[in-house]
Amino acid sequence: MELDKIWESALSEIELQISRPNFATWFKSSQLLEKQEGVALISLPNNFSKEWIENRYYKIVLGALRNLDETTKKVNFVVVSQNQKHNLKIRQTEKSKNEEIGQLVFNEFKVNPETNLNPKYTLNSFMVGGSNELAFAACQSVIKEIGTKYNPLFIYGGVGLGKTHLIQAVGNEIERLYKNSVKIKYVSSEKFTNDVIWAIRNKRTETIKEKYRFVDVLIVDDIQFIEGKTATEEEFFHTFNALYESNKQIIISSDRAPKFIPTLQERLKSRFEGGMTADIIYPDYELRCAIVKSKCEEKNISINEEIIDLVAKKMQKSIREIEGVLNKILFYQSRKNESISVKVAEQIITESAQKPLRDINPNQIIKAVADFYEVSLLDILNRSRKKEIAESRQIAMYLLRDILNLSYPYIGKKLGKRDHTTAIYAYEKIAQEINRNQNLNQRVLAIREIINKE
Repeated sequence: MELDKIWESALSEIELQISRPNFATWFKSSQLLEKQEGVALISLPNNFSKEWIENRYYKIVLGALRNLDETTKKVNFVVVSQNQKHNLKIRQTEKSKNEEIGQLVFNEFKVNPETNLNPKYTLNSFMVGGSNELAFAACQSVIKEIGTKYNPLFIYGGVGLGKTHLIQAVGNEIERLYKNSVKIKYVSSEKFTNDVIWAIRNKRTETIKEKYRFVDVLIVDDIQFIEGKTATEEEFFHTFNALYESNKQIIISSDRAPKFIPTLQERLKSRFEGGMTADIIYPDYELRCAIVKSKCEEKNISINEEIIDLVAKKMQKSIREIEGVLNKILFYQSRKNESISVKVAEQIITESAQKPLRDINPNQIIKAVADFYEVSLLDILNRSRKKEIAESRQIAMYLLRDILNLSYPYIGKKLGKRDHTTAIYAYEKIAQEINRNQNLNQRVLAIREIINKE
């Protein structure tokens, strides 16, 4: 298997496990140089990237490569400067190679330097269903009435549900319709934070104003990451006000509603909630099927209908996960040079669904739920039927199953020595309800955040 193809597949796996800003920052210029005797050699552009990835993402990189080839035992990183790249076979032939095997092409970095928008994100390629139709309709209204219809437009939802695709698609559509008459800027909250830090260190805070306050449409991705960063929140507050008062359009995405971003300044929450908020929830089965078929058609790939049905049924929570599974299936097909069987596809899907877990134990999950609902552990374990306690108990059961995949008898016993049927009922109820109830969905997302931060 060619090195570029292996690394493309590994990158699709790595992207599922870290935040989009971190992925774009640290893996943008990486390359698999060689793979011999179980050792993979990865090139990076500078020592800072090398040190960062070695210290923080080594296990993730090794795991991604091992999932593709179990003989991989070790990963080494080396710095390759820009001047050295002309001697390497880097990315000139990536596109043609990917087309040969039907690989879902990795185009994250072909961005417009003026707007920071990736042209691959379009409204036509955004699949609309019951889970995202409100957000999509709001975006269409914004395109028609920039700065006056819904301002700000705040779109929120879980990881991998298409928020970035949608908000960048809005920017690309505005650019297509209005040409150079509307100035657009897309930025991740991490990039905005880095710009603020640079400006403060270099005593050039005016550059932030020049960069972000003289645009007609400002699109900010993953705003939740600025919470608790006082200087960044302060600068964004003033940027927001300057644009809003000039009737400039502001579009924001987050993994949760403003009221569920704990340490965000109240004045920012108030401004975010003053416009239009629209959620994107887990896609339903029909939408997942449509997404799988669309991705296959996009790359002229033929996959058994039974496998499409299997992917849609098993990969329920993230469009990004669906793409990752398809990449793995395509990788397998190209390696074997034959159509994949349903049995093998099911094995790939099962392995993909098993997320690597940190050292999370059941007590941490139960405590996080209790802390969020401000009830005691004893309340959850006892037989109280008060609404908030009953709901917290059911969510604890759901998360114990969803995060740790514990057995129903164990969950029932852990939470007050209840019968396993109670745990089954709680899991199925919450699993169905979070697709319909946006408030419950946000509560579950907030609790997951508490668990991940512990």
